[in-house]
Amino acid sequence: MDRFASMIAALPARISHPVLDWAERTPDAPALREDDTEWSYGRFGAAIRRMQQHLSALGVRGGDRVMIVCENGLAVATLVMAASELDAWPVIVNARLSEREVDTIRNHCLPRRIVYTDAISRDAAAHAACHGATALDDPELPPMAVGPLLEADPEPVHADAAKQVGAVIYTSGTTGHPKGVMLSHRGLLFVACISGHMRGLNRNDRTYGVLPISHVFGLASTCLGTLYAGGCLHAIARFDPKAVWDALAHDGVTVFQGVPVMYAKLIEHGKVTGQAPAAPHLRYLSSGGSVLDLALKQAVEATFGLPLHNGYGLTECSPTITQTRLDAPRADTSIGPPLPLVEVRFVDHATGVDVPAGGSGELWVRAPNVMLGYYREPGLTAEIITPDGWLKTGDLARMEPDGCLSVIGRLREIIIHSGFNVYPEEVEGVLCSHPAVTLAAVVGHSEAGNESVVAFVQLAPGRTATEEELKAFAAERLAPYKRPARVVVVPALPASSTGKLKKNDLRTVASQVMATRS
Repeated sequence: MDRFASMIAALPARISHPVLDWAERTPDAPALREDDTEWSYGRFGAAIRRMQQHLSALGVRGGDRVMIVCENGLAVATLVMAASELDAWPVIVNARLSEREVDTIRNHCLPRRIVYTDAISRDAAAHAACHGATALDDPELPPMAVGPLLEADPEPVHADAAKQVGAVIYTSGTTGHPKGVMLSHRGLLFVACISGHMRGLNRNDRTYGVLPISHVFGLASTCLGTLYAGGCLHAIARFDPKAVWDALAHDGVTVFQGVPVMYAKLIEHGKVTGQAPAAPHLRYLSSGGSVLDLALKQAVEATFGLPLHNGYGLTECSPTITQTRLDAPRADTSIGPPLPLVEVRFVDHATGVDVPAGGSGELWVRAPNVMLGYYREPGLTAEIITPDGWLKTGDLARMEPDGCLSVIGRLREIIIHSGFNVYPEEVEGVLCSHPAVTLAAVVGHSEAGNESVVAFVQLAPGRTATEEELKAFAAERLAPYKRPARVVVVPALPASSTGKLKKNDLRTVASQVMATRS
């Protein structure tokens, strides 16, 4: 453990520093790839410095929020690092969010500027057009668009990496509005360093980076982990099974990290095409972001001839809490032991007292990668982080005799679809804004390593609405991964005598509905 403590003590002050250090030490080594364009570390470092100058000229100061509406590519990687060099806060937003969702985040974080990776993302281009953005004219940088200068007050700047915000990732809250998770430079670098070390990342690795950088898994583990180790990140905007198979065969990919649904689609692609995988350089596979099914794990391992590693985390922990070890692959779907220097407790939710050894309780975590808090939400932060630094995960878990964690349920009813958190309250709020809907209840339905969103609605007296109409209404207001797979109109939602919705009853109905879908 002293070795890991020494590694943490030696972490740089900013997430951009490892890249700039590699640019000095190994300027010709490959750093980033987008389609057929590959940048060396020297080229990447020069782009960061150039983008830093642009942001400064655009009025961005230390402590300002720079909102980046993006999909994976050279532009978002450059923007995140340039913001880091200015001590600005990159607020990284998935371009596939709806206009309403993007505007809600903008209105909450109050950015100084918004930048859009419009050249590689039709969704980012649409948002840029709505917000009156104009092209940043610099042939030395990836194409992007910049929105107008906005009134914004900068936050304090801290030299201490443990106090300075390195990135803000928005996650929808249980109240239905998004929460900006403030992740420190130290927390992000902790995951990049320690989790990357446990995966054996090194300068020879080429990582297939299809997990969105706007998601903490894609940002900290895949992107920053690879760059911290001096490897090359293949920045992939969207997942396509055929493209993955081609990259494994021809692009020297050594590391692939994905969510279970990605692996399921890869296996399906192989079955449909009859194509055996050619992955001569692949050495490491891992899954995260959702529950891993044993049958899927076994199918992946049989297909690629490698262990499929697993892990567990959450946005508020930058995100990694546990992961299986490179030298100890598992035959089961264990999420592995906690990372070094990550403390865990299991607490009785009702009493706040630790449960006996081996018992199940709410998982509490204390570690360098715990968030600084929710931006502009001190009350919500105080509810989830104790005065002595323990983060309440909201998940029920226990420690197994072998030192690995098992998560056995959720205190909060998050649905994890394609690796992304979907909060029922947010979807319910959108559906209830339809003029014909008086009540809505949303539950998850588990299938093939994924969870589908299933909604039940009760209509106002005398009103009518079809499932297709309600799904179209939701599609205009929600990101694709949040949209219900089914919207079921019911005469009345089941409720207890106190008026609380009986979601367990609805989960049973959801299973029946999904089993009979066409």
